[in-house]
Amino acid sequence: MRTATNTEPTTPPASVSAQSAISIWLIEDNHTFRNTVARVLNASENLECSQRFANAEDALDALVGGAVPEVILLDVELPGQNGITAVSAIKSVAPSTRVVMLTAFDDHDKIFRALCAGASGYLLKTSPVERIVEGIQEAVRGGAPFTPQVAQKVLKMFSKLEPPRFDYGLTGREQKILELMARGLIKKEIADQLDLSYHTVDTHLRNIYTKLHVHTRTGAVAKALNERLF
Repeated sequence: MRTATNTEPTTPPASVSAQSAISIWLIEDNHTFRNTVARVLNASENLECSQRFANAEDALDALVGGAVPEVILLDVELPGQNGITAVSAIKSVAPSTRVVMLTAFDDHDKIFRALCAGASGYLLKTSPVERIVEGIQEAVRGGAPFTPQVAQKVLKMFSKLEPPRFDYGLTGREQKILELMARGLIKKEIADQLDLSYHTVDTHLRNIYTKLHVHTRTGAVAKALNERLF
């Protein structure tokens, strides 16, 4: 019989309502990293890391028992069942839960297999804590959070797939801006690279959102990746 590791609920900050907080589970076998991430998340506004596990099997047992978090942060290399195999198992039990990989591995094979298994995003452990927090929020909004270097690998993988299924009427400039945005560049960096003013880039982004029928940067990038728009 397995013994769960650190699965006790943790108390959210006093300023955050339990009802409004995004519920997060963390599956990570490194004790120090697990506790550090949980502490950061619980100190963040509207986030609550309520469960921590050292392996995927204990987390799956908890899911089968009826507890369903909004987001699960999942390592790839775990004792017993690995994280990539666990994605499919988690999604079969809790299809509404967003699974975001949080790992040290960024090779094409692991990224591709994790996304095919149903992962909503792929972040590296070297990411700033602010990016991890932002990634959780993106996933809850329906986005696909990626560390910039992972996003570039995903773009290369998608470039080998079939042509775009839809024509949204994007101009060449808009496609380039969308590509740079998918690589993780912010508005100012896009403006500098394309020798445009900040306001011109902002206007292009509004046009992109309108044409793609999205309202956020995350939504635009997710649609671009899914439909290979550049």
